[in-house]
Formats: sequence, C-alpha cells, structure tokens
Amino acid sequence: MTASPDHTTAPPREAEYQRIAADLAYRDAGTLTGRQATAAVTAARAVLEPQSRIRDFLPVLVERNARDQLLADAQAAGRAVTPVPELLFVCVHNAGRSQMAAALDEHLSGGRVHVRSAGSAPTGQILPTAVQALAERGITVDHAYPKPLTDSVLGAADVITTMGCGDTCPVLPGKRFLDWASPTRPGNPSPRSAGSATTSSPG
Repeated sequence: MTASPDHTTAPPREAEYQRIAADLAYRDAGTLTGRQATAAVTAARAVLEPQSRIRDFLPVLVERNARDQLLADAQAAGRAVTPVPELLFVCVHNAGRSQMAAALDEHLSGGRVHVRSAGSAPTGQILPTAVQALAERGITVDHAYPKPLTDSVLGAADVITTMGCGDTCPVLPGKRFLDWASPTRPGNPSPRSAGSATTSSPG
C-alpha cells in the first residue's frame, strides 16, 4: 500500500529557501524580521532563477544576493554604516566591464573601499574573456555573478561609476557620479580600458 504524500512538507528546494530566510533573520534578529528576510530571498529568486544555468548553485547565489541587498537596504536607510567608501560600477550586462572594474578596484584598494557592481540588464554569467583578463592579473572572480541594479544598491553607494549603460544609467541627487566612456560594445570588455579606468577611481 502506497503512503499518501504529506502536503504539509515543503519541497526540498522550497525548504532550502525557507532555511536561508530563517538564517538571515536569525543573524540580524535585532534589525530584521522574518518577513523582511523572506521578501529578500523571494526578490533574489525572481532575479536569479530566470538566468540560472546551473540550478544546483542557485541557492548559494540567492543567499548571497539576498544578504547583500539587505545590507544595501540598511545602508541606504542609514541603519548600517560602513567604515569605508562605497563604490558602485554599473554597465548594461554586469558581465564584463563593470565586473572587471569592481574586481580591479577591490584588488588595488587594499580594503580601503567596499565595491559593488550591477547591470541595467544583467546576463547569466561573467564573460570568459573578463575572467581570463583578471586571472592574468592574479585576480579571481569565482564568487562573482551578474547582478541587477536596484534602488538599495544605488542608495548605499557613495560614488557611482557608469560604464556605457545609456539611458538606463541612474541619476540620484546627492551622489557623486562618474561616467567612464568605453570604446567597446556592451558585453565585450577591454582589459586595458577597465584597468586604466580603475586606477583613476576614488579611494
């Protein structure tokens, strides 16, 4: 006789996302509610699931994205203050130029800045040419992935550097904006242009 399914138990993947939300809420119990943690996980899934190619890695990326967005929310609202300037690099796909600029700036700054990158229309993975160009400089981006441009990330930044995102480039009052023109088309990074741009960045 076959036992009837238990409809009160969440599917394995859903249970994993519930655990992620519970862990996030537990770590920041003083400032974060369970509902806020669940909303952050749900938003991260909505962004990352459509472009995910390897489903087994998705929960890790969802947790990382949700955690970063929650931190950006807190920074933008003034509930969290970081001891170093916040830099944000923005291009279209967040797969080449902005990823390279962020990785180079983080590497060269020696911890004197905190760096994020985002795209107005992010794609599924970082371009192999970008990964290779960074590797030649001894920089690995194993944990990086294309991320969407959100209000929280914009609000948390002290300096926002745009890299050819056209009409979708953000404009916010009270923020310092830099626009780095690139001779390459979106999604086709130039190691030389990214490297030279990064050396002129603040911090």
